[in-house]
Amino acid sequence: MQSRDVLEKVKSGELSIDEALAFFKKRSFEEMEFAKPDTQRELRTGFAEVVFCQGKPDEYLVSIYKKMIEETGEVFGTRASEQQYELVKKEIPGITYDPVSKILKYEETGKIRTGNIVVCTAGTADIPVAEEAACTAEFFGSNVNRIFDVGVAGIHRLFSKMDSIQKAYCVVAVAGMEGALASVISGMVSVPVVAVPTSVGYGASFGGLSALLTMINSCANGIATVNIDNGFGAGYIATQINRLACGTER
Repeated sequence: MQSRDVLEKVKSGELSIDEALAFFKKRSFEEMEFAKPDTQRELRTGFAEVVFCQGKPDEYLVSIYKKMIEETGEVFGTRASEQQYELVKKEIPGITYDPVSKILKYEETGKIRTGNIVVCTAGTADIPVAEEAACTAEFFGSNVNRIFDVGVAGIHRLFSKMDSIQKAYCVVAVAGMEGALASVISGMVSVPVVAVPTSVGYGASFGGLSALLTMINSCANGIATVNIDNGFGAGYIATQINRLACGTER
């Protein structure tokens, strides 16, 4: 149960003030020996803790997912494999998995999404990273508009979508190769652009380093660059910006 849910239940009379106080006085993490899920991170930061699935031993991952759902009602995990999904769904039947973004989540129904984040990619090969960003933003309550394959090699494709892009509260620009997309978009919008370099490209792209250097050296203003392939980080920052624009910061 999230802090907002507790306050709503107090307001409606479903919980007493003493019961609410007991919730807020709880230890802010759960001791599991191999992990310490931060079950009240949403209370401090407005975002629940997210599970990085890659590399976690199977039994640890299942236990963490079950504990997070028990304590907060939902859980969001990144970089999950198909094998991890098959394992977790045996214990948590309602779990869902997206093989493109590699998001493994258990989500409450009926969420209200607000604002407008636009997620753009230079190419189709950048979509997995873009989907990680988009799914992250949606999980945390943002409306997301996806615009894919509008890279500078055919810049007329980008121009055809500028009306939609310019209506966004924040734009996420995902690109590999030389990473020029973020600079072009930033020169045409009045809102922050979160640039995401991807590891897409031939040898001289150095696994995304070329795109990263282009983005952090851009002469266009208003760009914030996250790490290579870090769609999650981009979706998180974009949601913070979107909440401020909507007046819904938590």
